[in-house]
Amino acid sequence: MPQVVRSPKVYDVCIIGSGAAGGTAAKVLAEGGLSVVMLEAGPALNPEKDFKEHVWPYQIPHRGGGIGGKLKHEVGDEFMAPNGAWEIDGEPYTSAPGSQFRWFRSRIVGGRTNHWGRIALRFAPVDFRSRSTDGMGDDWPLTYEEVAPYYDKVESYIGVFGTKENISSAPDGVFLPPPPPRCTETIVKKACDKLNIVCIPSRMAMLTKPLNGRAACHYCGQCGRGCLTASNFSSSQVMIPPAQATGRFTLITGAMAREIVVGKDGKAEAVAYIDKATRSEQRVHARAFMVAASACESARLLLNSRSTLFPDGLANSSGVVGRYLTDSVGSDAGGYFPQLEKMPPHNHDGIGGMHMYMPWWKFDRKNDFLRGYHIEFGGGRSMPGVGEFDGICERYEGYGASLKQRCRTMYGTHIGFAGRGEMIPNEKSYCDLDPDTVDQWGIPVLRFHWHWSDNEIKMAKDMQETFRSIVETAGGTFLSKAKPDGSRPYGIADGGVIIHELGTVRMGSNPKTSALNKYCQAHDVKNVFVTDAAAFVTNPDKNPTLTIMALSWRASEYLLDQAKQGSL
Repeated sequence: MPQVVRSPKVYDVCIIGSGAAGGTAAKVLAEGGLSVVMLEAGPALNPEKDFKEHVWPYQIPHRGGGIGGKLKHEVGDEFMAPNGAWEIDGEPYTSAPGSQFRWFRSRIVGGRTNHWGRIALRFAPVDFRSRSTDGMGDDWPLTYEEVAPYYDKVESYIGVFGTKENISSAPDGVFLPPPPPRCTETIVKKACDKLNIVCIPSRMAMLTKPLNGRAACHYCGQCGRGCLTASNFSSSQVMIPPAQATGRFTLITGAMAREIVVGKDGKAEAVAYIDKATRSEQRVHARAFMVAASACESARLLLNSRSTLFPDGLANSSGVVGRYLTDSVGSDAGGYFPQLEKMPPHNHDGIGGMHMYMPWWKFDRKNDFLRGYHIEFGGGRSMPGVGEFDGICERYEGYGASLKQRCRTMYGTHIGFAGRGEMIPNEKSYCDLDPDTVDQWGIPVLRFHWHWSDNEIKMAKDMQETFRSIVETAGGTFLSKAKPDGSRPYGIADGGVIIHELGTVRMGSNPKTSALNKYCQAHDVKNVFVTDAAAFVTNPDKNPTLTIMALSWRASEYLLDQAKQGSL
């Protein structure tokens, strides 16, 4: 009797990754009528079980600091919403000799959006035309005007608070009302006014009014722990549920993508992935593929997708996959403000983040460096955590009752400042496959090469000088460990630490110098799209998540149109 061979189910679209880009694509495509399957390397998320929004420190082992305090001052302590880690057992990465790079990876539905600052800034028109402006880097193959309608769609759907300011470096958007400034923000705002530094209400993806069935923020100030009411944005709570509601969406968790498989016709036909539960290789078939695994993970997947048709990796005939890696320029400092010691204890109502920020204000003059940066800041009497008073203990001698009293007196008197600036891509910063190292699934891992140019170091210097000016003008004492020399001149953060890595599968008009077109569609393989930050051409001083979602929404609508025309 002949064997019956059944054809595998073929979805319209397979999405790899469930974060900002993947979740946005899932919503748009499933609601648009396509059958969608999503691969996520981590487990499902259950907010009721996984979020510790209103948990007290004494209810958590080690008060949240981890065994031996190893999680003190880390992005992911035991309170934080589950979203990833700097080191993952069995999944290493390497840095080339002389390079220092840290890679924060997520392995859970929603990815990094479960815990992020939720700063939602539009790129400015000039950000898409950098080379035309100062001769460095490259222009994008699209304009602000082409992206603006998708900024509108994203902001209108997820909810972003802010104010109309008409600042050329910080375009206005579709805003909810902002929360009022707190006492610490008022102190900084007055100093900025004296220094002619622009300081305005921040733009954050948090609801100050109910929107699309989600409740307004209740101002518990613990946004980083996850939000049971979904008042702050996460892909897991805002994008994926509407996709699931269509009945056309399938989510496969614990699926570690290994390669995109290409057919004889040169088009992608399947994703080979490792089922972590069984350690077996599986395949999912689709007519089109959206790679949204995060910039470096997406580059890794394409580089590992080698075949006779694509010996250097899928969509890499240009050789740019993995190249042009950037991260935001970051440098931090703080200030001690004695006037806050006299502030009567009160409820610092507000979000778990900044109510005000400083967009780039020196765009109208010649500076010692190209491009610009913005400043994030915050302070006040937030809930103390493990390590809260480490800085005081370092600066002052004593122990017992006297030290405890000093901690109480200085509690809430610190305001921190963080600069976030634009790195210009350079040929020494990129990722490739390590020829000698694989992960526990046998998949070759990434090796990072990293270099800060003089431009970025001069920018970090300017950040430190600005922080000092603001603190001292406000009557505070400037506190910074930054030094002009050493491995981190002027306190510049190591590559990857700001967690804004991007640019590794860049878009462009010329297939010889770019991997994607302006719709995030691969030049070489028309049914493959890369919609996360890998597609970016430049790294403006704005946090990338809002633009990731806008570009993913735009690419998804383009893919929908292609499907309707039968072009997939």
